[in-house]
Amino acid sequence: MILKDCYDMFGGNYESVTQRISRDEMIEKFVLKFLSEPSYDVLCRTLEDGDYAEAFRAVHSLKGVCQNLGFVRLEYSTGILTELLRNSSEKRINKEQCKQALQQVSADYKEVIDAVRRYVVENGMAYEE
Repeated sequence: MILKDCYDMFGGNYESVTQRISRDEMIEKFVLKFLSEPSYDVLCRTLEDGDYAEAFRAVHSLKGVCQNLGFVRLEYSTGILTELLRNSSEKRINKEQCKQALQQVSADYKEVIDAVRRYVVENGMAYEE
């Protein structure tokens, strides 16, 4: 499997990433680092705890990483949740909308993680999360 195949599996935009990062080795390095990126776990925990300001920071960070790496679907779903949580201290949070948005983020996140793990296995790479 080549890295572009991995991107195709989760609906990523490999071409846009190659315009920003010209070497496949560097793209691969950042994609593999995504496996240990903590923002998703922080997002889930802080949303469950009702810490909406911290959940906003986590999802906004995750969205930025996805944007930089061309993870289009995950960038889109994190963008929706980001907007639901924006200015969380100034308005009431619609918990049901946030829950539904998080379900989509989780599905998209799993799709990316599963594809990257498959890429690692199929290429005989040693990588620890």
